[in-house]
Amino acid sequence: MTGKDEYYNRSKQEGYRARSAYKLKQLDAEANLFDAGDSVVDLGAAPGGWLQVAAEAVGESGTVVGVDRQRIRSLDAATVETVRGDMTEERTVDRLHEAVGDAVDAVVSDMAPNMTGEYSVDHARSVHLARQAFDVARDLLAPGGDFVAKVFDGPDLADLRSDMEESFEYVRSIRPDASRDSSSELYLVAKGYLTAPVAAGDELVVEISDEGREGDGIARVDGFTVFVSDADVGEELTVRIADVKPRFAFAERLS
Repeated sequence: MTGKDEYYNRSKQEGYRARSAYKLKQLDAEANLFDAGDSVVDLGAAPGGWLQVAAEAVGESGTVVGVDRQRIRSLDAATVETVRGDMTEERTVDRLHEAVGDAVDAVVSDMAPNMTGEYSVDHARSVHLARQAFDVARDLLAPGGDFVAKVFDGPDLADLRSDMEESFEYVRSIRPDASRDSSSELYLVAKGYLTAPVAAGDELVVEISDEGREGDGIARVDGFTVFVSDADVGEELTVRIADVKPRFAFAERLS
């Protein structure tokens, strides 16, 4: 042993650029973040450990783009591209859009503030960075996409998580085994990005235009599919949205 921890030594033996690679591996194993062919954006990507893990997971048919203010040495993976810049600057955002196209399947962020040693300050700054990453995710994610952001535990975490829950099917906190015992870091993992024009609890008038395979009526709201139980084609009725998924919603009839 070299006096470093287990994951540091494993990263050297297995060719990963940072021990943090194992955090993403464990997050993916627990939350199923990546599939073959996915497109992924990695924020705060230097030195490139998360890029390596994401590239392995999405395979040759996938795309991975890393962004960092620091230079990232080229990786031996044709699927990986890097953008050097600050995501608070419009030119960096423009370059990222050029690299990834219209939408991506996942946005992951291991960004952390420069540590001051004052816990309340470091916590607040980590939440600020996570919110910046959240803004990027809302800009880039395709319906059903996933988002991961590192944050230090503390009093501002609840508000951030609440805001994220409004945009995803669900959000959970995960602390990978690869995180140091002394660290207060955890990862907010948000699954199933919602882009629907409706939200749970909404009441609206719809017209049933089709029938689903299970016999439910189907209404369209701005092109979005809403399944309504006990409804027939041609009916116009008032419904309440009961549950929203990335690509469809369920509603119950009120009239």
